[in-house]
Amino acid sequence: MRDWILRIILSLKPSRKLKRPNVLYRLLCAISLAALLLGPSTGIAAAADSSAPLEILFKDRHFTPQALTVPASQPLVIKVINASNETIEFESFKLNREVAMTPGQTILVHLPALSAGSYDFYDDFHQDVPEGSIIAK
Repeated sequence: MRDWILRIILSLKPSRKLKRPNVLYRLLCAISLAALLLGPSTGIAAAADSSAPLEILFKDRHFTPQALTVPASQPLVIKVINASNETIEFESFKLNREVAMTPGQTILVHLPALSAGSYDFYDDFHQDVPEGSIIAK
């Protein structure tokens, strides 16, 4: 995206038809340069990239939500929070993920674009904990 913005900046030329062409030209250059320098940490890039992490909370020996519906064919980030007093292992064979989490730990699980379907996850350290699922539609 930064290359695209840079090409726009370089292609801008002040218009002679306007009363104050230099003011408009300078304003457009300043906005474009700010977007280029600030990058994805600003609202400009964040609006184009709606990849705010979804959350799964482990507390009282179960995952909340039990089923998480996500859009298919889009990469996503899931924040997993261990709010219990015990170490758990967030695991999903279908997603090829396995992470041991200490009490109070938060992790980010980066997933590629998922095909439509159901992907189970569970706490491998505690077999009695109900499984959860991520449903890609």
